[in-house]
Amino acid sequence: MIKSKRIAVAAMAAVLALAGAACGSDDPVADEPAAEEEAAEEPAAEEEAAEEPAEEAGPFLGLAFDTGGRGDGTFNDMAGQGADNAEANLSIAVQELEATSDQDRQPNLEALAAAGNKLVVAVGFAFGDALGPIAEANPDVYFGWIDGYYDGANIITTAFSEQEGSFLVGAAAALKSQTGKIGFIGGQEIDLIKRFEAGYIAGAKAVNPDIVVESAYLGAAGDNAAWGSPDKAKEIAGAWYADGADVVYTAAGGSGRGMIEAAVEAGEGKWAIGVDNDECSFDTEEQKAHRLTSMLKRVDTAVEEMAKNVQDGTAEGGFYTFNLANDGVGYATTCGNIDDIVDQLEDFKAQIIAGDIEVPTSPEGL
Repeated sequence: MIKSKRIAVAAMAAVLALAGAACGSDDPVADEPAAEEEAAEEPAAEEEAAEEPAEEAGPFLGLAFDTGGRGDGTFNDMAGQGADNAEANLSIAVQELEATSDQDRQPNLEALAAAGNKLVVAVGFAFGDALGPIAEANPDVYFGWIDGYYDGANIITTAFSEQEGSFLVGAAAALKSQTGKIGFIGGQEIDLIKRFEAGYIAGAKAVNPDIVVESAYLGAAGDNAAWGSPDKAKEIAGAWYADGADVVYTAAGGSGRGMIEAAVEAGEGKWAIGVDNDECSFDTEEQKAHRLTSMLKRVDTAVEEMAKNVQDGTAEGGFYTFNLANDGVGYATTCGNIDDIVDQLEDFKAQIIAGDIEVPTSPEGL
């Protein structure tokens, strides 16, 4: 049921009584041989310890993925990148568990806390029911929650102004569209994803009030298949391209890989907009020619920042927002397909930051 990376967390939790011997104490030097002759006799062991300071320091950051985990190319991979960056830049040990069903969330959080991590990050809104009680039962552990809110002294919750980043890629879509018809594909039909849709529509209409925006969702609230249905996204996007749409934006996790395939098959002049991650960075050369941009949701920044603050003792529980003003959201230029409109997008960005444009969070009424 549980899939782990780097360290077998479930096994560690099962033998917690031996954790001191397995992971080392808070002071790794306390477990080193005291006599100089013993140290001299085991140079290889000392060299190995020097090469792996994170292991000697013991667990620090536990990352609890929801269903899908690493490999979606978007939201989860951005969280994973943040953990990778923290591991490299802060010299800390990282542990990961992935929920393969709704029943895995609570035991995964409990296992990561029991393993001795100083910070446990829950990746995704669905951890709400599980996180609060576990955080209360472990007051000496900080818990981070991506895309959620729970009021607790040791809970760091983060939210992202997805509507602001989506406004900019919506403006890009309208500026590049030759047909005046574009599309949006969401994952689960929930308020979180509706923020993406609302910003996208508002940005497009700020450029062209008469633009037509098609919208579709891949599943209802709670339907985890919505995040991993590339075939379904491809079918919807392909139908829209055939009907005249020339830009489609997908906020549906790994399902979005189907949309870029549809854009390639639809041919010249058909564009795809990625989400969360800079999807151009792992597109094929053929796909790059159809990748207009990606809306960046800097989950990587949030994860690494939480780890840094816990490490240096400045962490505080509370609610933190990542938006355009602090580079928590944005848009990608890697593929070079929006170089000619960046000035216009930056002007919209400045207006949003200044408060001159208020981006809606719901598509109703647009």
